[in-house]
Amino acid sequence: MSEGNVIIRFEQVSFHYTEDKPILEAVNFSVREDAKITIMGQNGAGKSTIFKLICGAGNLNTVETLKPTEGSVHIRDHASIGIALQVMPKIFLDHMVIDYFATAFSEKKYSLEKLIADVLTIVDLSIPLTKKIRELSGGQQARLLLAYALIQKPDILLLDEPTNNLDADGIAHLTGFLMMYDKTVIVISHDADFLNAFTDGVLNVDFHTKKVEQYVGNYFNVVEQITAQIEREEKKNAQLRRNIQDRKDKVNFFAHKGGKMRKLASKLKEEVAEDEENMVDVKRDDKTIRDFTIPAQPWSDVVVEISSVGIIKNHEVVKKPVAIKLWKKDRLRIVGPNGIGKSTLLKTLANGQSTGTYIHDGINVGYYAQDFSGLDFNTTVYDSLAEMMAIPDNQTIYATGAAFLLTAELMKNTVGSLSEGQKGLLCYARFVLQKPGLLILDEPSNHINFRHLPIIAKAIDAFAGAVIVVSHMSDFMEHISITQELDLGRFQNE
Repeated sequence: MSEGNVIIRFEQVSFHYTEDKPILEAVNFSVREDAKITIMGQNGAGKSTIFKLICGAGNLNTVETLKPTEGSVHIRDHASIGIALQVMPKIFLDHMVIDYFATAFSEKKYSLEKLIADVLTIVDLSIPLTKKIRELSGGQQARLLLAYALIQKPDILLLDEPTNNLDADGIAHLTGFLMMYDKTVIVISHDADFLNAFTDGVLNVDFHTKKVEQYVGNYFNVVEQITAQIEREEKKNAQLRRNIQDRKDKVNFFAHKGGKMRKLASKLKEEVAEDEENMVDVKRDDKTIRDFTIPAQPWSDVVVEISSVGIIKNHEVVKKPVAIKLWKKDRLRIVGPNGIGKSTLLKTLANGQSTGTYIHDGINVGYYAQDFSGLDFNTTVYDSLAEMMAIPDNQTIYATGAAFLLTAELMKNTVGSLSEGQKGLLCYARFVLQKPGLLILDEPSNHINFRHLPIIAKAIDAFAGAVIVVSHMSDFMEHISITQELDLGRFQNE
């Protein structure tokens, strides 16, 4: 790779919030212009940290940025940066759409409405410019975050989990756009099929070594390369261990002999030391959560009845009659296009504010909100788990947290300091301790490492209570036995 076409370069970059908690250590990599790069790694490994360091080097003032603790991040002169965040910043929720886009520019744009119209077409979104952002669905906000980055026409486009909350059409539209985008794109995502469609290189953030390894190839190729690398290193070490043990046995035998035998023992000791030095540190794969069970609240009656639902039609809420009853082991999947009101329906259900729904008195409701609004970001991880138990038990809380990769050290931190993926795992850990009778899951695969998803789907499928779920990830939903489906889209033409 020639230096002339490098647009981003990390040189011996280390970053840590405190001395004893390094996130990145002596990281080196470069990205050429026009490359399509994926950043992969375990939840909490430092992927979003890399984005913040890039934004810091580019002096981006519209998002949270970081500077390296050591080393330097170089951005090619005058290269502009646009970033589509995972979640809409709270400071923008009360902005109208047009005012939100205005913050993307340092100077007033007299053609702003035309620029917005063009970029909303790219992300396949039609909304009034006077609508407040908090009134948009999660899927609409996801497209808006992407449009906000694109309207700046950046030389470097950073996308943090861009497929979260997008339906299949939205993901297909985004994939096609990225394949045609003629500038540098760096993506963090756990959607393997989406990544494989346009990636030509991977930066793998190693959670254990705090290093970044650079690979060439599409996403699936790189996953295979990493698997093969681990197998090669394990095989090499196994052979060296056999050689070492064989020589040690001979040393013990020959050391008690005289003359030439003793000299041979000395030579064998040198070979043992050489083999021990040649042992390699086997690359450790991402940790995966173990199989788990979500205990269900004992219940023998109807769990929930839904007599009407609200859908968004012409930007107004319209009530539509339905007749749905859920008992334990029932799984209701709610489908429909982005913006029709799926998340709003689930939120009102979970908060007991839906006028057309009756959740039986006494039912414990477990709620996975796509924006984690059900979590208190200011409390500690430990206290977030403890509040799920009638009588908190220290040993159970720590054991449950550890099962979801929430270490004793993380338990002391606030929920808000966790990565988005760790917040997702925290939700599932809370369900285990809560023992709900009803699970309401709004995009339950969002932010979660793809390695964990089959295990989580298996636990949801085995759950003995009732489930109401919205999910756009078909691979995830294939593992869950759906008993009823409610298509809100069918009401649009009524």
